[in-house]
Amino acid sequence: MSEGICEGRVVIVTGAGRGLGRGHALELARQGASVVVNDYGRELDGTPSVDNPAHEVVAEVEALGSVAVANGDDVADWDGAGRLVAQALDAFGRLDAVVNNAGVVRDRMFANATEDEWDAVIRVHMKGHFAPARHAAAHWRDRSKAGDAVDARIVNTTSGAGLMGSVGQAAYSAAKAGIAGLTLVQAAELGRYGVTANALAPSARTRMTEGPFAAMMAPPEDPDAFDAMDPANVSPLVAWLCSTASAGVTGRVFEAEGAKISVADGWQHGAVIDNGARWHPADLGVAVRALLAEAPAPAPVYGA
Repeated sequence: MSEGICEGRVVIVTGAGRGLGRGHALELARQGASVVVNDYGRELDGTPSVDNPAHEVVAEVEALGSVAVANGDDVADWDGAGRLVAQALDAFGRLDAVVNNAGVVRDRMFANATEDEWDAVIRVHMKGHFAPARHAAAHWRDRSKAGDAVDARIVNTTSGAGLMGSVGQAAYSAAKAGIAGLTLVQAAELGRYGVTANALAPSARTRMTEGPFAAMMAPPEDPDAFDAMDPANVSPLVAWLCSTASAGVTGRVFEAEGAKISVADGWQHGAVIDNGARWHPADLGVAVRALLAEAPAPAPVYGA
């Protein structure tokens, strides 16, 4: 296998047994990385899978000429995330990047959402992003303080639902928006240790999208046509973000769909009206309407 942009790098990919995570693991392998393939082995409803997807992806990585190990820990479990990072260090002697990809969805209109559904989505996305990166960050910080040259990466997975909102996905949208905010803080705090943090909002065919968005996610009828929703289309950007070539790029949110990539423009401070003293409630209507008249129209919520 020819040398790629991630040659010699060691990367953890969570939720790598299927879909986007599998695509990331395989592209990283093509680019020379050794990969820790994490997958908790669950169906969409949370029940255990009958197959063993992490080991299957490890075999695919090895067939590409790279090296991988399987990990079945729950990334939203503090100790499990610690074992995941420790396994990378034990197996390969180093860790260069964490790709947080694992996620679940519970489609439900907000007025019908249950506490259990909310807790499950927030746990897997938010804590499942926090815990692996937190263990990795402690390792990288210690290395940096010991005088080692650290050039490490965190690549988080947000979503258009988190950036714009999505009808029927309140928990998922809230979690993905939280991940975007988490990424900004990681970038600001960890840069001093040689760590960058970026987020990716992908649009691709996965188990979570091919049901509710069947028409949009369907592969083209012509087998020779470009399959814009193939999750593997997103993975080259992930590989680049994990490479040394992306040094200096941090605190950004990228969108990727098919052959398209873009940088999302987040919240910005808007126009200001300074009253010079505490506002009277009756006066705020005129001020707010004046501010709204100057502000750009918000992007529409998906499905609205």
